Amino acid sequence: MRMVLGVMAMTLLLVESGGIVRPVRTTSAAPASVHVSTAPKAHIDFDTQIKPIFQSKCMPCHFSGGQMYDRLPFDKSATIRKLGTRLFTRIKEANDRKLIEDFLAQP
Repeated sequence: MRMVLGVMAMTLLLVESGGIVRPVRTTSAAPASVHVSTAPKAHIDFDTQIKPIFQSKCMPCHFSGGQMYDRLPFDKSATIRKLGTRLFTRIKEANDRKLIEDFLAQP
């Protein structure tokens, strides 16, 4: 019994003095997650956002009175939707391309 009390006393003394290293519990942090917005993209308006891009790049040929207007009228959203990304042969700016891609992706 004396031996047990001695061992317990030594253990308490070592623990209190910091002589025994206690295992440290670590909690695994949750893996970093990428937040993907589920908010719908803002509606892109053809007349105010898309048409001006084509007016600055494709005027006068593809607008009223131009030599290509009857075949490919760029003032009509249906033409832009039909041609899709083939229009990028003339549209080089990344921001303009992104806006057009987002417009094309709209229902």
